Amino acid sequence: MPNDATTPILISAGQFIDRSNSEDGHTPVQMIAQAIEEAKKSLSCTQLFNNIDVVACSGLTVDAKQVKTPVSRMVKNVPLAAATAAGLKAKRYVYAETGGNTPQMMVNHFAKSIAKGECETVVLAGGEALHTMNLRFNHWSKFLRPKRHWKDQIGPAPEMIGEARDGSSDYENAYAMNLPANVYPMFENALRAQAGRSIEDHQTYICELFARISNVASSNPLAWFENPPQQTDLLEQGQHNRMVAFPYRKRLNSMILVNQSAALVMTTVARAKALAIPSEKWVYLHGYADGYDIWNVSQRINYHSSPAMSELFARALSMANRSIDDIATFDIYSCFPSAVQIACDAMGISHNDSRSISLTGGLPYFGGPGNNYSMHAIAEMLSWARKNPTEIGMLNANGWYLTKHSIGVYSQLPPERDFRVDEQLNQAVEHAPQLNQDAQGDASIETYTVLHNRQDKPNKSIIIARTTDGQRCLATTDNQLDTLTRLMKEEAIGLKGQLVRRGNKTLFEF
Repeated sequence: MPNDATTPILISAGQFIDRSNSEDGHTPVQMIAQAIEEAKKSLSCTQLFNNIDVVACSGLTVDAKQVKTPVSRMVKNVPLAAATAAGLKAKRYVYAETGGNTPQMMVNHFAKSIAKGECETVVLAGGEALHTMNLRFNHWSKFLRPKRHWKDQIGPAPEMIGEARDGSSDYENAYAMNLPANVYPMFENALRAQAGRSIEDHQTYICELFARISNVASSNPLAWFENPPQQTDLLEQGQHNRMVAFPYRKRLNSMILVNQSAALVMTTVARAKALAIPSEKWVYLHGYADGYDIWNVSQRINYHSSPAMSELFARALSMANRSIDDIATFDIYSCFPSAVQIACDAMGISHNDSRSISLTGGLPYFGGPGNNYSMHAIAEMLSWARKNPTEIGMLNANGWYLTKHSIGVYSQLPPERDFRVDEQLNQAVEHAPQLNQDAQGDASIETYTVLHNRQDKPNKSIIIARTTDGQRCLATTDNQLDTLTRLMKEEAIGLKGQLVRRGNKTLFEF
């Protein structure tokens, strides 16, 4: 039998949404505190919250090292401020680095800490008020207003956890490969070519895929969009569904301008028993894994698969002593359609698997609150597990550009063995094509995208090209409308041309 004192469980979750369309809406700290309050109410165990070892928070989007705005680091210690607002005191306050993998990574991290006896009760939380902030700070002059309750510089800096590396290299930044909305479409175009679909057929395919996810959001009262789009809406071209980066229109992109927060509570079986917390609330982490693909997108093996995810899913399932066929439901990180397809491929399941692939309704429709989306997915997983106590669910969380991965396998079924402390953090090391930043001459397109402005006009391309000897190079094309249109009207992957240096950039010329 597993040791109760070292077996971690999740015992409570709380979620909060603020749909107010006012610049006087909740601050990020208030959002997070509200989620903690919801988790407290859900558990109704005052004694547990009187002795908290750790409060840990996902990093706010504006606090990422890559973000330089006057509202960055308005709060010196987010977990301390949120805990204080929620009436909690903890021995440690921990803040996570940038990454959508953060919530599941923190569950894995603190489950291991609990199993090793380093802590006993942990509150995990996070949230965003980016919708309110977009209203409140929508002009440079507003940055000069007194911050009042938006600013809190009390206390020491928090402990930091997580991988702090930038998501893109300087080379990638020079070609605009520094935003998820610019990079994930490049995976999508590679997936289309790999599947052998036409541009039109593939557009229908990904809209059908995300219509399944949107349907889940339509029945979730906590979804940001109360009337999420249907498949016809996703296919429709227009003012409210402009092209962002080919082939993704706006409604296939993660929605970050939301006010959403979530919190989780973890402890041991022993403490839950001592406090008479009903076992019906306990959810076990049966398996988990964390790891990376090759860090920089320009150096990946290809753009239609994730070797790291394949290995990490297998490792989490092995730890849980289960196969993929034993999993009854999923929450697949759904920032963009390519992320879902590649995760399904890594698990070895069909893109149209009959099992649910989202518990929330997905980042474009439920909402994608910065680094914290998967905290909501885990909260929904707890609710699902309690309603299906003999079933097993699995979710994945993804940071940067299919770069950082964290996976969790959950069930109310008690584990058959002691919790396994696995400190291994895998990074894919498979051989990738040589990168040649100065390549010139004959080449072909490996993958690409075409960026659009807010008036729905194409204005720039990003090309990943391969030379005849197999080297890889980043490039762009001229910005002539006929060139950019050609990239969107015919299959451009495999298209041959010339790499030519123009100033400090490489051009791909047909």
